[in-house]
Amino acid sequence: MATVTEVQAILAARVPELLREHRIPGAAWAVLHDGQIVDGAAGLLSTGTGVEATPDSLFQIGSITKLWTSTLVLQLVDEGRVELDEPVRTYLPEFRIGDEAAAAVVTTRQLLNHTAGFEGDIFTDTGVGDDCLARFVDTLHDVPQLFAPGEQFSYNNAGYCVLGRLVEVVRGIPYDECLRRHLIGPLGLTHAATGPYEAILHRVAVGHLAPEPGADPRPAPVWALARSNAPAGAMLAMRPRDLLGFARMHLADGRAADGTQVLAPGTAARMRQREVGLPDLGLMGTSWGLGFERFDTPTGALVGHDGNTIGQAAFLRIVVEDGLAVTLLTNGGDAMSLYRDVFRLVLGELGSVGLPDLPRPPEHPEPVDARRFVGTYTSQVAELAVSQDEDGRIWIEQTPRGDIAELVGQPSRRELVHYRGDSLIPLEPEHGIHLPHAFVGDDGAGRARFLHVGRAVRRVDATTPAG
Repeated sequence: MATVTEVQAILAARVPELLREHRIPGAAWAVLHDGQIVDGAAGLLSTGTGVEATPDSLFQIGSITKLWTSTLVLQLVDEGRVELDEPVRTYLPEFRIGDEAAAAVVTTRQLLNHTAGFEGDIFTDTGVGDDCLARFVDTLHDVPQLFAPGEQFSYNNAGYCVLGRLVEVVRGIPYDECLRRHLIGPLGLTHAATGPYEAILHRVAVGHLAPEPGADPRPAPVWALARSNAPAGAMLAMRPRDLLGFARMHLADGRAADGTQVLAPGTAARMRQREVGLPDLGLMGTSWGLGFERFDTPTGALVGHDGNTIGQAAFLRIVVEDGLAVTLLTNGGDAMSLYRDVFRLVLGELGSVGLPDLPRPPEHPEPVDARRFVGTYTSQVAELAVSQDEDGRIWIEQTPRGDIAELVGQPSRRELVHYRGDSLIPLEPEHGIHLPHAFVGDDGAGRARFLHVGRAVRRVDATTPAG
């Protein structure tokens, strides 16, 4: 087994080559093992300016921010100011969604573990002022309820914006200031930015998007998503070393490097514990905690989170038993393949838990009668139409919808084959991965009620009651 210093040398030699292989403009990484952090960077922060990436460069961490938001919430729980199983309306009386009965009972715990059940991919831009979160929560009044609160997992960005607003109201200060006062400051972080006005003081990565499949990525037209989605991952940027300063606190039972108790003893472990299981999706975790994504493997659990913004992708994994945390921050290209290469190396050299294999379509897929699956499934961000042709081949057509449709991709049509159980899988990879599509529930006519791809996407060609 290598030392963490030896791993740093291996990564410094390998990553530049991997960036070229995976068409990634730039990346930065850090590894924490037994209290020691090493880091590095390679490539460019922007192909438009030619500025080189350094270990101190800031990249957006995307939805890894949800771990910071959940930590802010658990601090309030530690202080006795929030109860996890009380309705959110105890703290946010103005909270409304399309289903009044559901709005009255949704709890803080259900928002944290993504079981609140309402439509979650809401990216409404409500401005850049300190009131943007309050205004965003006000826009949720007609968001549909997909299933009864607590019934199942469905990844929910909007739910984390509600949590961010809860933190604002209980603390009496804006969300960004909560981050600075209660996490960034106590952890002693020096290269972390809650928005562009702080980020500009550092070397900052720009996201890159490919104009068409197979093309080299180019600088994205905008730097970040709307500030109103900051608690879900729209804004927070930092260098890898600072992200691992946050991870180290979680590994140290809530203590910062200087001994400051950021979370009460036992709270960090509580956040990592299994709260809800996921369908067999292969790529996402197998279960979720209070903010933490969990990968339950035969050799132990990996915990962490991923993040994706406009042309940037971030990855964080922690192996508690090994005192090990790894992060990789990127700004375009085939980030998933780089993640696999880097994390497989680091976990193989320093950890006792390996990286789970990615799902792949079977070599000889079984023919299936797709009548249970065929239909149209719609969310705020996409329409998914599943069909089966006369030859028995199954197809899915995906059409982006909503405010960010122009940024997230073009309509696509892919062939699906049987994976296992009630899951299908694309025959060809997208962004280097084959994402299983799980069909769950029943619409009353023997057909799936939801197409689950981490989010439960509701069938719209049949009557499907929310509860």
